[in-house]
Amino acid sequence: MDYLGIDHVEFYVGDARQAAFVLCSAFGFRLCGQGGPETGLPGQRSLLLGQGDCRVLLTSGLLPDHPAVEYVSRHGDGVAVVAFGTDDAKSAFAAAVSGGATAIEAPRTYEGKDATVTTATVSGFGDVVHRLVERHGAEGDFLPGGIEMLDGPPADTSPAGEQDLLRTIDHAAVCLESGTLEATTRFYRQAFGFDLIFEEYIEVGGQGMFSQVVQSPGGGVTLTLIQPDLSRTPGQIDDFLAWHAGPGVQHLALSSHDIVAAVDALGERGVGFAPTPDSYYGQLGDRLGAVDLPVERLRPRGILVDRDHWGQMYQIFAKSLHVRRTFFWELIERHGARTFGTSNIPALYEAKERELAAVRETTQAGLS
Repeated sequence: MDYLGIDHVEFYVGDARQAAFVLCSAFGFRLCGQGGPETGLPGQRSLLLGQGDCRVLLTSGLLPDHPAVEYVSRHGDGVAVVAFGTDDAKSAFAAAVSGGATAIEAPRTYEGKDATVTTATVSGFGDVVHRLVERHGAEGDFLPGGIEMLDGPPADTSPAGEQDLLRTIDHAAVCLESGTLEATTRFYRQAFGFDLIFEEYIEVGGQGMFSQVVQSPGGGVTLTLIQPDLSRTPGQIDDFLAWHAGPGVQHLALSSHDIVAAVDALGERGVGFAPTPDSYYGQLGDRLGAVDLPVERLRPRGILVDRDHWGQMYQIFAKSLHVRRTFFWELIERHGARTFGTSNIPALYEAKERELAAVRETTQAGLS
């Protein structure tokens, strides 16, 4: 069984309209559809946002016993569903359950005038589940009988052309509790047929973390799984697990065809990015040789660059907009690279650690 890619991600949030406003005004997403009791989704309000091929569903519970209400109460706003696209949702569901996943929702088909969508849901990690999605017919109809698509062009608050800057969800990074990494990797190999494509021990100052990357056979879905090394100094992974109250999606990476333009555009709209020290760029030539994007374009924006056997990649972390400082976004541009540059991973986490250290200092100063 292979998967076509990340079909969409669903966030459970306290206020879907407020969350949509932030993503549209800051990141250039557009409102594409909406759903609720009147469209066949009882007990919830959902807004569908899109940009390029990225689809983000924001759901708020309207009743105390709705899963979104329970999730937000425990974790705060965060990713609750990572949906995998597939050519056969029923077979994917059967294979996942046979491989050890727990059945959450049996396959169900939604039929519209121009599209048919079959979904099924199985367990993932922590309180995050995987929706298996099979689509036929019109591409624009997200969930017939559940999400009402907007007539005409999507509501757009972006400057002309900005909607093309972010294209797909490149990968998801997952924070796991210590001692669960090997079992989680094994689960994705057995239940979904993923391959272990990369693993590394990462050191950031006195901190340490173990990382393994699993990917669907065709490369459409990539998950970076991370657990802290409890024998080292506690750091950002420990912070996430404490503030999020358990394992979850730490960040989603959005691919771009022009990361420099994307950073500039998002920066103008109020998005902050984790800083990178100037010394990083002084050593770049010795470490990598010639790079595709001029260093003078990378340095003032804090964009990192690395390479693997297939090519180069450019990455940067956005500062978290969440009150718990848990989830955040990453931007990535690939020039042939298929995995993650070995030295970029600690560099990315060092940049994020500097941001979180500043937050801790500010918080402590406010309390003293």
